[in-house]
Amino acid sequence: MACYVLIVSKTRFEGKKMVRTPSTMLPLGTEAEDFSLINIDGRTLSFADVAGEHGTVLMFICNHCPFVKHVADELAALGHEYMPKGIGMVAINSNDVAAHPADSPEQMVHESEQRGYPFPYLFDETQEVAKIYGAACTPDFYLFDGSRKLVYRGQLDESRPNSGVPVTGEDLRKAIDALLESHPLPQSQRPSIGCNIKWRPGNEPEYFLNP
Repeated sequence: MACYVLIVSKTRFEGKKMVRTPSTMLPLGTEAEDFSLINIDGRTLSFADVAGEHGTVLMFICNHCPFVKHVADELAALGHEYMPKGIGMVAINSNDVAAHPADSPEQMVHESEQRGYPFPYLFDETQEVAKIYGAACTPDFYLFDGSRKLVYRGQLDESRPNSGVPVTGEDLRKAIDALLESHPLPQSQRPSIGCNIKWRPGNEPEYFLNP
């Protein structure tokens, strides 16, 4: 796997100072790694199980992060719009639930039902899948084509909590539309920004410890 660049900054949200962590920007062309994770319905799913005919959106999210809450309804809308068009979608929660019980599998069921997520919501208990994909933040987005090659990674759109910018999903939507229409995908791709994945103590990846 290629080297990652991780830049951490801080912002204020609801009166508290929070870390803003960007995507590591996995190199385009990287082949999707397989996994075997438990869905909220108890089924064990692999990448092949969730992949779409024309492409697959893989998202690292969680329940409690304000950056995810800010876009959660748009994620559900994307699923309802694009999954019938042959785009697979899957969300993965890799957070340490011992330290953050709001992200527990039980709460994942509630969150999925409340938001109306039409896609699987998987629990990465060991955090190894997040490491394989170089996931750094929630939310973090990856779009793979029908051959499992990475064609887009980065932000959903320009909106952030308290930014006043509406959530549209513009960046990811443009990438998916280009893929479906066999058009060149945008080469200018901006990192997603969010809370860092909540690593278990002693389980932090090198790209988190030494950005």
